[in-house]
Amino acid sequence: MGWKNPTGVAHAMQSVRSATYLRASLSQRSAAPPHLAPRTILSTRTQLHGIQRGYATEAHPAAPEIDFRSLENRPARIIPASPSYFTGTPKFFDHLLKLESILAKYASLPTVAAGDAPRMAWLKLPAFREFVGETVPTKKYKGLLKVLQRLNRIDPSISPQEVRLTLEQFLRPGNPYGLQIASPTVDELGRARGKGTRKSSSAVVYLVEGDGEVLINEKSLVEAFPRVHDRESATWALRSSNRLDKYNVWAKVNGGGTTGQAEAVALALGRALMVHEPALKPILRRAGVITVDARRVERKKPGHVKARKSPTWVKR
Repeated sequence: MGWKNPTGVAHAMQSVRSATYLRASLSQRSAAPPHLAPRTILSTRTQLHGIQRGYATEAHPAAPEIDFRSLENRPARIIPASPSYFTGTPKFFDHLLKLESILAKYASLPTVAAGDAPRMAWLKLPAFREFVGETVPTKKYKGLLKVLQRLNRIDPSISPQEVRLTLEQFLRPGNPYGLQIASPTVDELGRARGKGTRKSSSAVVYLVEGDGEVLINEKSLVEAFPRVHDRESATWALRSSNRLDKYNVWAKVNGGGTTGQAEAVALALGRALMVHEPALKPILRRAGVITVDARRVERKKPGHVKARKSPTWVKR
């Protein structure tokens, strides 16, 4: 019954080990020379006990000694080439650290106001993510843009070449702000061209010095716009600047209704008038004839009669 008990099994194993040690010691005593001391026999027994237990002893070392002289030139650990290696976006932080180091280097240079700095079309967030090959959060990218804008405020006349080359890396291909749009001028026939849109209507107006004749789609102003309000709206740029009898108007308009067409002609006429007389811009601005009206008809919604009107509902 004792063999079935775990404690009895442990006692039995201990007895077997003791018998083994006893036999080994008796054999060593009988084989040992008579001039050896008993301490030698005990140390041999200890070594035998260590070997059987799996411990390292002098006779059986666990591993050879380490030669530290061969490890003098070897670093204790591998150092990454990038200081941002252990971050989630190492390439982004490499660019940010480079920009911050350049900013610290040239921080003492004079700067210009934000409105006077050259306009730059920086990479948008999707394009920048593709540029670095990492998913950069929006907040981190905004912080990088602040550093770029601060570098861009350095006086362009003394801006170092290192700063200019660095900023060019973050520009969109074909910087749209770097292109200078040619301002409209009067052609060889003395005509100024203006284009305007309103709702679904679009109009093109040619303005030339004359006696005040107005043609809309090869029709007179009264035939094109029967309502007085539409006629005044279409020629409001000339009325507000007292130029009704000074210019002839030839307009081509299509799309939309009469109200949209009249307001489209007004915008195109105001832009054409500014080509002839740029000094009229403040007057035309106050009259509202060179400001684009981007309002559109709100779309109809499902379940509604119109955009917001709902069908009549009766409880009972």
